[in-house]
Amino acid sequence: MENINFLQVFFNLLPAVVIGLIGFYYFNSYLTDENKRRIFELKRESSKNTIPHRLQAMERMTLFLERINPGSLLIRVKPYNDSKHDYENLLIRNIEQEFEHNLAQQIYVSNKCWNAIKATKNATISMIRQANMSEKVDSPEKLREVILTELLDKKAPSETGLAFLKNEVHQLW
Repeated sequence: MENINFLQVFFNLLPAVVIGLIGFYYFNSYLTDENKRRIFELKRESSKNTIPHRLQAMERMTLFLERINPGSLLIRVKPYNDSKHDYENLLIRNIEQEFEHNLAQQIYVSNKCWNAIKATKNATISMIRQANMSEKVDSPEKLREVILTELLDKKAPSETGLAFLKNEVHQLW
């Protein structure tokens, strides 16, 4: 007799359990969809605010890359004495100051883009150091001449960095 009562209770509760599971499934999927919708709305709203900041950061990084381009750097930064080593240090210090001035912009660009900008900076510094080690260089004026001549043969590192930056801007659209 106990088996019959147990089976009767089981069969009486079975529809309630099935309906409860179906209700839980629908409620859970509703909450999941609602969370996805809220996240989408937050991302859409935040992109309205972050895109102008990202574009402004990319503009500043473009300006940085243009300013460290050896062609414009050599025109803007004049030697103050006859020591080629002092001029080399002055150019490198100028590049480092420009870079430090724009350090905060890294939070608005991708890691790959920031690494490309750092690589551009380092390549430009390396180009200046290598030119200064040349046997032809004996004065700041000769250093300027060697660097500018080298730019005629190959493109400046900042051009590569600018190309990467432009590609990143195009990915925003």
